[in-house]
Amino acid sequence: MNMNFNQLAMLQQLRSGMDRFRTNHPKFPMFLKAISQDALREGTVIEINVTTPEGKTYCSNVRLNPDDMELIDALKKMNAN
Repeated sequence: MNMNFNQLAMLQQLRSGMDRFRTNHPKFPMFLKAISQDALREGTVIEINVTTPEGKTYCSNVRLNPDDMELIDALKKMNAN
């Protein structure tokens, strides 16, 4: 897979942003690690709530299916390398 300079620069920028996010929110990666080890399996419901500074809330959820598990397993394998 060949990448051009712009793609490499974008990947570096993304990595830098992820590093800052981990620094600013150190408990979140630990939370993701915990759920990835125990809770992510077919039938699990993931619910996300977002509250704006003005108090407006948004909520959505997904129930993990076999296709979702394929993607999650692939992401776990990528992270292991």
